[in-house]
Amino acid sequence: MVSRVTTSGNYSAVLTNLLAGQQRLSEAGNRVSTQKNGQNLKDYAKSSEVLTAMRTVQTRVAAFQDQNGLLADKLTTQDGAVVRVADAAQSIRELMAEAIASGRVDSLVSDIQAQMNTAVDSLNASYNGKFLFAGGQVDTKPVTATLLSDLTAPPAIIANFFKNDDFKVTARVDDATTVTTGILADDIATNMLTALQTFQAFNEGPNGPFAGAMTDAQKTFLENQLANWNTIRADITLIAAKNGTNQKRLDTVAADLEARQISVTGMLGDITDADLAKASADLQQAQLSVQSAAYVFQSLQSSSLINILK
Repeated sequence: MVSRVTTSGNYSAVLTNLLAGQQRLSEAGNRVSTQKNGQNLKDYAKSSEVLTAMRTVQTRVAAFQDQNGLLADKLTTQDGAVVRVADAAQSIRELMAEAIASGRVDSLVSDIQAQMNTAVDSLNASYNGKFLFAGGQVDTKPVTATLLSDLTAPPAIIANFFKNDDFKVTARVDDATTVTTGILADDIATNMLTALQTFQAFNEGPNGPFAGAMTDAQKTFLENQLANWNTIRADITLIAAKNGTNQKRLDTVAADLEARQISVTGMLGDITDADLAKASADLQQAQLSVQSAAYVFQSLQSSSLINILK
């Protein structure tokens, strides 16, 4: 059986091929220009559920990364403040040892007062406008004592000089890890202020003040204080070390989150990113297909049966 050949039939077939070629040309051109396989989830209908899940994971990982970046800055600030308090304690111990060695206490009180100022300023350090060591009382300075004489003023209760509460900040740094990052001022410096109070009470007592040549009673007192200040410095250094441990944990989590983000981004790219080599080849084929269909369409115009009948 011979199929009927008609001009309208030929036109219809060629036009269908031409329109299909133009569609393929448009799709390939979009893939080349955008470097993506589609513009919205409709274009990825077969993979839409997977894409949605991956986007959710990607967003959650990015949120952890942003939060942990701020937390890392806070821990760095916190570390610097605690280390300064430990250094102040070490300096006070050295000042006492130097006084014992020299037999002079001319500037001992003023020098220790300067170290107390450094320690108190560090304990009242803030980050983003909030006091670091105040627990939940972030708008209140956690330490109110500023002078050695404050420590011996009635009622001379060390706990009264600390205004922090007992709340310690915790943070979830990834899906499975929670870190306690909060440090309280009284945990850091109760023993330190107590030792300074003892020093000031002696300075104000019958064997004081510390001035000029050291007396035997003053020498004995300072010698007895050296071991205490070693312990105070060691305890504060341990707090700084725990803060450093949290920093190390955060670095480890950050590396893991970065690896997860790269992995998820790569998986998304496998679905959404166009293969440029294939897209370019498809574009060339589509262009050739359109050109060929257009050429055939133009040829049909000159070979119409109507033209032959004329």
